[in-house]
Parts: sequence; structure tokens; C-alpha cells
Amino acid sequence: MAYWLLKSDPDTYSWDSLVKDQETSWDGVRNYLARNNLRLMKKGDRAFIYHSQEEKEIVGVAEITKEAYPDPTAESGDWCSVAIKALTECPRHLSLEEIRNTPILNVMQLVTNSRLSVQSVTEAQWRDILRYTKTVL
Repeated sequence: MAYWLLKSDPDTYSWDSLVKDQETSWDGVRNYLARNNLRLMKKGDRAFIYHSQEEKEIVGVAEITKEAYPDPTAESGDWCSVAIKALTECPRHLSLEEIRNTPILNVMQLVTNSRLSVQSVTEAQWRDILRYTKTVL
């Protein structure tokens, strides 16, 4: 199993939207590195949902339910989507500031390549974030 972080502007699509929808297509990604990360995702992989913009915090955990397929929102180009479903909200949200100030987490792509919307997360980082957010899966 691999671990990921998916960034979303909560004004566009929030954690609450995912919970309401239960499952959705994670589409609209228009960055080549992020697209390549989508292509690496496998069914059953897990992903943190991160609210960008104002909140800047990890808010929930999702599961990949369908591997990469052509992005239905793309008018041209070689873009893809994956399907995800909500698993659980993090009881304690973890802010970007806390991530920046925590060893092992401060080297995450979230800190070093902040504009990347689909990022890999190491197993050690995954475990630490679950612990810091008091999330039980």
C-alpha cells in the first residue's frame, strides 16, 4: 500500500463535500508531476485530504477506489483522474505550521514543493500524521 496527500481548495471541493458525496472522481489536475502521481496510485492506497488556501491543514483520510482513468474534465491533453472515497475525518486537524515544525514531516513535499497538488507520503510520515491527528483506521 502507498500513501498520498491530495490538496483541495475547500471553497471548490471540501472534506465535507467528499463525505456528502461518499465517493468522487479526483479530477482537474493539470500538473505533470501530480498527474504522474495519480498514475502511480493503486486501488486500496490511502490519502490524506489537505485543505489549501485559508485553512492549510490535513482534515481527513480517503481511500483510492479506482486507479487512473482519463480525466472527464480535460478538453485536451493526456490527463487522468482517480476515484476516492472518504474514510474518516481526522479528530484533530494538523496545520501546515505544525508540519513545518515537526521533524520527519518538515521534509514532506507539502513543505518543499508546496504547489504540488498530489504528493507521495512515506510510511513513517503517514504513521506520525495519524498519531498527531489522533486518527484511528
